[in-house]
Amino acid sequence: MWIEEKVEGSRNQRMKLDKAEFSSEKMIKKTLKHTLWLLVSFGTGLTFVGYFYPIRELVPDLFTFSVVDAWAIFWIGFFTVATYLNAGWLREQVCLYMCPYARFQSVMFDEDTLVVSYDKGRGDPRGSRKRNVDYKEQGLGDCVDCGMCVQVCPTGIDIRDGLQYECIGCALCVDACDSIMDKMKYDRGLISYTTENALIGKKSHILRPKAIAYAVLLLGMMGAFAYSVATRVPLELDVIKDRGALYQLTGLGKIENTYILKVMNMSDEPHDFDITVKGIEGIKITTPTTVSVKAGEVYTQPTSIEVDPIHMEVTHYDI
Repeated sequence: MWIEEKVEGSRNQRMKLDKAEFSSEKMIKKTLKHTLWLLVSFGTGLTFVGYFYPIRELVPDLFTFSVVDAWAIFWIGFFTVATYLNAGWLREQVCLYMCPYARFQSVMFDEDTLVVSYDKGRGDPRGSRKRNVDYKEQGLGDCVDCGMCVQVCPTGIDIRDGLQYECIGCALCVDACDSIMDKMKYDRGLISYTTENALIGKKSHILRPKAIAYAVLLLGMMGAFAYSVATRVPLELDVIKDRGALYQLTGLGKIENTYILKVMNMSDEPHDFDITVKGIEGIKITTPTTVSVKAGEVYTQPTSIEVDPIHMEVTHYDI
């Protein structure tokens, strides 16, 4: 939306441009907008895939047309298209029909849940008025019916009609209404975070069985996550067979295989790792066996392993 405003102008200017006949100016603006959208979307897809495919290798391989894993290309394209469609075209429709927040809200909601609400008893009847007029003598409530709460709502609902599943709880309507109340010198809070019980004058209960159950579940999940982080091994190792050849014979008649080791140091400190191999009698590594990996680095190490053919009746070994 920021890109759209910078390229095509304000909302009124964009509407005027959409209704205008085809011209070079319209084509340039539309092309520039969609090009920038696609660049941002591509950056989103590339960044996401970079969490799983080493970013220091992904970027140069991608832009130099080197061999890149087909799945990496697929997911970059998938998230590029998804971002372009969701953020560029669907926008608030994602909140209305795809976001699970409202579905969770309806299940977890009760009369003591804090939600964005309009105080109908205070605000109605709605109507415009002058600032220095006693609106209560006219039979009006505090709502001046300015429509600001609807204009700022990203999903386009009118919170004055009551709680609706489209509400994402962003509270933009609260800020907009408070600014109008300040200008009219009324008390804030016509739209606010409150409970249904509070709106009808009943007492709200903070501690209740449902809230306690949710808190226990949340603490349990946080504890499980903390335990998994505290006990994780800060090392990841991938062993990739060289696809150029199945094996080769050395000058001494031994069988040699070549592998690519990818060593990822997931800790915050550099570490030295020793590479060993076992499983077949006499098997050994003929390349350097000590690697130094910086914090957060994915280190690539070509490794060759050789063994005497007389010991090849054992077919399984571990690195």
